[in-house]
Amino acid sequence: MPADLLTTTDLLRSVFRRHAAGVAVITARGEAGPVGFTATSLTSVSAEPPLLSFGIGTGASSWPAIAETGHVGVHVLGEHQQELAATFARSGADRFGPATAWREGPEGVPVLDGVLAWLVGRVVTRVPAGDHRIVIAEVVHGDPTGSGRPLLYHQGRFGRLGD
Repeated sequence: MPADLLTTTDLLRSVFRRHAAGVAVITARGEAGPVGFTATSLTSVSAEPPLLSFGIGTGASSWPAIAETGHVGVHVLGEHQQELAATFARSGADRFGPATAWREGPEGVPVLDGVLAWLVGRVVTRVPAGDHRIVIAEVVHGDPTGSGRPLLYHQGRFGRLGD
């Protein structure tokens, strides 16, 4: 379809399909147990204080827990974790079932095993942004020592860095 015939929503989606993004999984402890989702909107916001942000749709199954929690887990996935990313992206999936290696981490946040790096952040604010919320959290714990290369998302698929 010619670009001038796209709705602005379709235009936004089409352009951002061309933007390669790192893949993260966001987790939290909800009233009914752990929740989590795959995110490509992870951003470093500030070094002092150390702040990060991510977006979540208000219709997402994880939103009620994220809306109430005081802390979130942020996990940078490696290229070997395409299936984990797909599990946390799939609606209705058993995200914390036997196939997912995880443990309770600082502040009671679910921490995934085998990731390139993880952080726990104290939620500072949730900013309305259309049908999403931008969550801003201050980093309070973490581990940057995982090994491997990052998982990317581009053109609707998970992929790897080229050399």
